[in-house]
Amino acid sequence: MGKARRKEKEGTESSSGDSKLYLEATVLERKLPEMDMRIFVDLPAGLDYNEWLASHSMALFDHVNLVYGTVSEFCTTATCPDMTGPGQRTYLWFDEKGKKTKVAAPQYIDYVMTFIQKTVSDENIFPTKYANEFPSSFESIVRKIVRLLFHVVAHLYAAHFKEVVMLGLHAHLNLTFAHLTALYHRFSLIDPKETEILKDLEIALRLTENSTEVVNNNEQNEVKDESSKSQPTEESSGDNES
Repeated sequence: MGKARRKEKEGTESSSGDSKLYLEATVLERKLPEMDMRIFVDLPAGLDYNEWLASHSMALFDHVNLVYGTVSEFCTTATCPDMTGPGQRTYLWFDEKGKKTKVAAPQYIDYVMTFIQKTVSDENIFPTKYANEFPSSFESIVRKIVRLLFHVVAHLYAAHFKEVVMLGLHAHLNLTFAHLTALYHRFSLIDPKETEILKDLEIALRLTENSTEVVNNNEQNEVKDESSKSQPTEESSGDNES
């Protein structure tokens, strides 16, 4: 499976050297903006936990696969020689024997999609017949799926968000990210250290409980800063007079 590796110094730019376009106010929108994704992923009373995880992980797989498919022509071994995320995060691929390999982004993502497709199509893992049961290791399998999907989403934001915006699909990607974020937060499916690289986007999209407060405080600080700039202090006023 994929594993993250962080370089010694993380900057404020993406792995491709571009600034974080996905944090600009003009693209901070998502389909179904009024939907509280935390409620959307909450396990309904009486519903099987594994069934719930299965339905959401399969839906996320479809959405991530679709969004990536629209920009896959821009993701090549030449443009993306490494599988990267924001903050120059690098992902290595671990095969079934535990051997880690550094591969180009398109190959990494192909591994991800092939693995997930094979997994969700396995009746012994994702049962579709009433008589069949989920394996005892099902939650750990879902954790792996969700983690790998996060890697793909992180790469989309870091390396291909310009193309996503160009195609007018940023609201769809943001909604997919919101869904993914709500799911892994609700059921603790990914280590927070893994997802910190997109924490700023979580806050900007107001996806976590304290994000609205953080955004409001930032907005208030911006207003205060603008106000202080428009009204000179006594010291600066005195300097102007002299």
